[in-house]
Amino acid sequence: MASPTPISIPHFVETQLQLLLLEHEAEVSSSSLATTAASVSPATRRTLQATGYALTGLVLSQCRTGLGGRVVGEFAPDPAVSSGKSDNDRASDGQPRLGSHGIRVGDVVRVNDVSAGNAKKIGKDKGKDGGSKEQKDKSGPEGVVTRVNDKAIWIAFGQQGKGGGTSKEDDEAIEELWGKKLWAMRQTMEKMAKMTETDHSHFMRVAFGHTTPLQPDYEDIGPVEFSDPTLNDSQKDAIRFALATKDIALIHGPPGTGKTHTIIELIMQMVQRKKRILVCGPSNISVDNIVERLAPKKVPVVRVGHPARLLPSVLEHSLEVLTQTSDAASIVKDVRKEIDDKQASIRKTRTGRERRAIYDDLKQLRKEFRERESKCVDNLVRESSVAVATLHGAGGHQLKNQNFDVVIIDEASQALEAQCWIPLISADKVIFAGDHLQLPPTVKSTNLKSKPGAEKKDDGPKKEILKGVSLERTLFDRLLSLHGSQIKRMLTTQYRMHEKIMRFPSDELYESKLMAGDAVKSRLLADLPYETQGTDDTQEPLVFWDTQGGDFPEKAEDKEIGQKEALLGESKSNEMEAMVVARHVDNLVEAGIKPEDIAVITPYNGQLSVLSQMLREKHPGLELGSVDGFQGREKEAVVVSLVRSNAEHEVGFLGEKRRLNVAMTRPKRHLCICGDSDTISRGSSFLKHWMDYLEENADLRYPDAGDLL
Repeated sequence: MASPTPISIPHFVETQLQLLLLEHEAEVSSSSLATTAASVSPATRRTLQATGYALTGLVLSQCRTGLGGRVVGEFAPDPAVSSGKSDNDRASDGQPRLGSHGIRVGDVVRVNDVSAGNAKKIGKDKGKDGGSKEQKDKSGPEGVVTRVNDKAIWIAFGQQGKGGGTSKEDDEAIEELWGKKLWAMRQTMEKMAKMTETDHSHFMRVAFGHTTPLQPDYEDIGPVEFSDPTLNDSQKDAIRFALATKDIALIHGPPGTGKTHTIIELIMQMVQRKKRILVCGPSNISVDNIVERLAPKKVPVVRVGHPARLLPSVLEHSLEVLTQTSDAASIVKDVRKEIDDKQASIRKTRTGRERRAIYDDLKQLRKEFRERESKCVDNLVRESSVAVATLHGAGGHQLKNQNFDVVIIDEASQALEAQCWIPLISADKVIFAGDHLQLPPTVKSTNLKSKPGAEKKDDGPKKEILKGVSLERTLFDRLLSLHGSQIKRMLTTQYRMHEKIMRFPSDELYESKLMAGDAVKSRLLADLPYETQGTDDTQEPLVFWDTQGGDFPEKAEDKEIGQKEALLGESKSNEMEAMVVARHVDNLVEAGIKPEDIAVITPYNGQLSVLSQMLREKHPGLELGSVDGFQGREKEAVVVSLVRSNAEHEVGFLGEKRRLNVAMTRPKRHLCICGDSDTISRGSSFLKHWMDYLEENADLRYPDAGDLL
């Protein structure tokens, strides 16, 4: 293979900083979009909710004190607003249900008052630096969503400061805020910019094409005895390769191939070899998942940062709990007690002089407490074989003086490259796990830049953007194109999908290398472990409702939010096609399939809003979502609404094969596609091949518009 073309690190950093600034501006705009939710029409509000921007008409139903003194608020629908709603809007106990929304565990949200009464609006927070002074002053508290069900949403806020505001600790707790994210990425990029060539690690030189990766040394690792007997050959091969490599390994995990399962065994093997490992991922959920799976293995693991899920298995490994319960924590306890006693004694003092003396003592005690706590944290991390943090959390003070033998980044193809460099700037050996053929991280500034007529600010001369560098292009992707398949091992047995569902993505995207595991390759909805009827749907893994013929036309959403509609994506909808979807879901439920085993997904937010109105009340357990938001998820049955149907045969961003790859690889036993083959097959060769495959292999059905109305 020819030597890679080296990339100038300073030029690369300059480009990243410019792109991050554009993204920050787009995030701030999207934050202000959420604040408009109260004043727009009900239809637009539904779209905002369905796409995860806002949830309105809530009241704070109760509060409790959570971990580390954090306040956890439970927000439920306002009974005054919900009182006139139908029985379908209520749970079995008569409590009102939340409306359709896209807010998930781990999201950072801001809670605002939107009326003279107490009704609250929860909107995803996208940046502290946006909006006018007045807007900022009215902004409510920010927190992390810890739990969501159909009746309420729980949000953990920071510890309360003296004035009822948030404390310094809160800044660390809510690490997902975009403003803080941007700061951490900028810091890292600026640090890279200041490095001289002699400062660059071997890994950094490999990552920018200044040298080639070293050959893996299999003799050095010796025989590998796997602790997990269920591993398949491709998983074992990936683990041996990752152990033997000296600097870099990519574990390519297509949908359902047990990527996280493989990483857990890899961590176990490295711990046995006395390696210290830092495991990172782009989100709290991704890293909590690792801790949860490592916990039963009795590996000394510490979770740095805010554990979003608050699961006991994760909590007992979090620094927050360990600093209060471990042996190392005893060095802090006595000082904490002394501080509490001193504060209590202030009320008993009679003179200003006595009070001043106590305040002086408290100042000293707090200083000592911080020093001891810092030492305690340092000891806890040092004693652990494995530290786990989000990519941003890896830049926190808790890991400042720690050295690791290996850095593992899970979900690496969903992380911005600048995020990845936070833990990688001093790394020697790095393992990435991900799938570059699924969707990259969400980048809002791409939409804004490509918007016709978008205003361009003149901020003076800017350095040229480096060719081939964009926020959507991940480090995983870039390394693969730089060094080729020699640095990659692919997992090839998938344990999710029926063979018929898997075959097209395997042939078209994964070089026909995927094999369906014996337990999944022929299982159907009719084989579910509860009673179902044997129907055309429950006995068919692949169904295609082809709406060709023009009776199912798409329409564009009303552009009532002005220029901000770009932030809702290309808001197309197709009401007739939504009726086909609703009919199919009804048939599945009538055949005995539980609504919670079914997901309905669509690439278009406008369609998600239409589907929510049709299906949410009728089937409360049903999951409705965007294709992008469903990445990493799975369901027994998935119904996909493709929406596009027009005389011009335009398919818009349906042409993005990674988005369709996500859509078609979510189901286990049943995939139903609803769309217009006439429009879609003209969009790209990939779409043409897909329509041909469905025509050949799916149970092909043609809906009658007259029957639906």
